[in-house]
Amino acid sequence: MKAFKLIALSLMAFALATNAQAGGEKGLKDAYKKYFKIGVAVNMRNITNPEQIELIKKDYNSITAENDMKPQSLQPQEGQWNWGNADKIADFCRANGIKLRGHTLAWHSQVGQWMFYDENHQLVDKETLYDRMRTHITTVINRYKDIVYCWDVVNEVFTDDARAENPFRQSMWYRIAGEDFIDSAFVFAHRADPNAILYINDYNAATPHKRDKIYNKVKKMIEAGIPVDGIGMQGHYNIYGPSEKDIDDAITKYASIVKYVQFTELDIRVNEQMGGQLQFNRDGAAITPEVKQKFEDQYTMLFRLLRKHKDVIDCVTFWNLSDRDSWLGARNYPLPYDENYKPKDVYYLIRDFNNQKKSVKASSAKVVDFEKYLRGL
Repeated sequence: MKAFKLIALSLMAFALATNAQAGGEKGLKDAYKKYFKIGVAVNMRNITNPEQIELIKKDYNSITAENDMKPQSLQPQEGQWNWGNADKIADFCRANGIKLRGHTLAWHSQVGQWMFYDENHQLVDKETLYDRMRTHITTVINRYKDIVYCWDVVNEVFTDDARAENPFRQSMWYRIAGEDFIDSAFVFAHRADPNAILYINDYNAATPHKRDKIYNKVKKMIEAGIPVDGIGMQGHYNIYGPSEKDIDDAITKYASIVKYVQFTELDIRVNEQMGGQLQFNRDGAAITPEVKQKFEDQYTMLFRLLRKHKDVIDCVTFWNLSDRDSWLGARNYPLPYDENYKPKDVYYLIRDFNNQKKSVKASSAKVVDFEKYLRGL
């Protein structure tokens, strides 16, 4: 009898261990398969390191090249194409059956100055700019149209100034062509690949004054027949904001004019800064229990809200694989994986949103039933 009890206990322990292991193997993409795709921005290290490759394959079904498909990376000089890293990311996606987001075709940053100036360093005219933009967009899209399912066509074209009468960033694109460059970029992209989903992408897109700038422009584009399909909300947030209401209101407003909304560059830092500005505090804050709780609360609030809007949310992309990779620096503690590529508690809060309590109860019930069985032996 004693031997039988020991065998039974061993079987119980094995069953519980197997259940725990199976639960640990479930990735974010599996947890959200009925909601939306889960994506990640990657660099060259991520797709060549075996451990990091396994994390990507487990958790994500959409990939964005963090920097390697930006204009400067692909075409540093006119006609000088640098495909190496972008091809490796595309081939990684092809080999692993992962969808690829195209990021980005036109941006004020990380773009060669040759795009805007002639050989005498004078600004080119609008027609020359459009010829160069059309060539760049068409060439890039044609190379990757078999694997890229959507493109951030234009990136960060709206001003952050809440008081500005002109809603647009005064970039080189804008100085030469005005707001029409936005429309033209979408037309060129659609002609190159009529099947690609085309996004306008920006940060602070939940902030009411910027939300309205984005909404008004996209509505105007749609009314004019410009092929814009979706709005990308970058999602560079912090533990204090934006508020649930602002995010909810923005998604609701955008959903009234476009079919798709994506959160394209999600991270949550532990200081009071947010947005995509390149000048920021990399020191973060001490991860006290209170700060950690705010970090987890902000992530769980956001994913609860995203699930609510699953009818329009198409993909949620974390901006980098781990804190080590993050453009914000590890001290800002921005992602579900820490600087050692280990999941934080928030990873499980995001993943197990509707299973956590149920699985605990189910496991407890199994233990109680089994113990009852043993007592009867």
